[in-house]
Amino acid sequence: MSDSTKIARIKWACRRGMLELDFILGSFLEQGFLNMDDQQQDNLLIFLENPDPDLYSWLMGFAHPTVELDKEMTKLIRQSELQY
Repeated sequence: MSDSTKIARIKWACRRGMLELDFILGSFLEQGFLNMDDQQQDNLLIFLENPDPDLYSWLMGFAHPTVELDKEMTKLIRQSELQY
């Protein structure tokens, strides 16, 4: 998959049914996405397959994911939000 195709898929996957998630993920794409390597970008696509309520709970710190990949991506996105 080309870089432009991957970026388009990630941008599309970040469009959610919750305004709060749109804001968090959109901000992350603008600020933190450029610092991600190819593996992290692939992991983000997998992470975004989770349901909105789970993503929201994890990113807001109300709950904690049990899958390691979800833990890593939640931490990465939350750290990015704190920096910007």
